[in-house]
Amino acid sequence: MKKFTFLMVMILAMLHTGLKAQIQKGNVMVGGNFANLDLGLNGAKVFSIDVTPKAAWFIQDNVALGGYVNLGIQTAKGSSTTTNYGVGALGRYYTGADVEVLKHGRFFAEANAGLGGINVSDGGGHTNGLDLGVGPGFAYFITPNIGLETLLKYKGVVGFGNAVNQSNLNLSFGLQIYLPGRSTANKVRNDVK
Repeated sequence: MKKFTFLMVMILAMLHTGLKAQIQKGNVMVGGNFANLDLGLNGAKVFSIDVTPKAAWFIQDNVALGGYVNLGIQTAKGSSTTTNYGVGALGRYYTGADVEVLKHGRFFAEANAGLGGINVSDGGGHTNGLDLGVGPGFAYFITPNIGLETLLKYKGVVGFGNAVNQSNLNLSFGLQIYLPGRSTANKVRNDVK
């Protein structure tokens, strides 16, 4: 019964925290972004998707460091297939003030560096090496602990292959969950006792 009570108090605490609470020191962000989604329902028969799971820890208020994994594919009937991948570190900085028009939103900047590649089948170009990205984004908090976001990011791969570098500008949409850190959980646990 004590565990159930603790769980209920944690859920209520998460639902009643303010906008600033989810991006403060010690909290954790987990989620992902989706880009380039095309199911080819019309004549072209194209299928493409790019999925990027992320996890980050807030080392101080408004600043998060963590990691990402990127997996993507683009294929069309009778054409070559393009795959991309990446794994590495990411950093985020959230602006210090709420957006006036949307009281539950924050602008942020994200940068990443790691290893990655873009490979095209049927003799197309391929590049494997350093995976870099940077861009602005906007997170809208539909609840105090769940944010819907959009991110416009320059992504590039520099390295080896028959193409020394490949880059693109990518618009993605995502869902992030902001979990309270250990200090918040300990405070709630002590309040329950």
